Amino acid sequence: QVQLVESGGGLVQAGGSLRLSCAASGSIFTIHVMGWVRQAPGKQRELVARISSGGSTNYADSVKGRFTISRDNAKNTVYLQMNSLKPEDTAVYYCALYETMIGPANTWGQGTQVTVSS
Repeated sequence: QVQLVESGGGLVQAGGSLRLSCAASGSIFTIHVMGWVRQAPGKQRELVARISSGGSTNYADSVKGRFTISRDNAKNTVYLQMNSLKPEDTAVYYCALYETMIGPANTWGQGTQVTVSS
């Protein structure tokens, strides 16, 4: 069983930046794809970004050019650098693991709150 622990959320003003981190631990053999998903109040979860073990990435259109996902395979850690934050980025951000770049998540973290004030 794999555990995911997120950190780095908080309150920031619009235009500011935050960096989220997610460390995986437990029964890790090969983590193929790591990613971030967010859920705003009253809305469904939406994919923010994913990154493969080889460094391929995909992003939601709403965050392209503002957010950057990266990972340290040696540390089983994924990061999300969020710049030019907007109030509509306010959500709980969840770290997730995937088998592929197009399939559903199979493991979730507990989530970290990101709040962007206007």
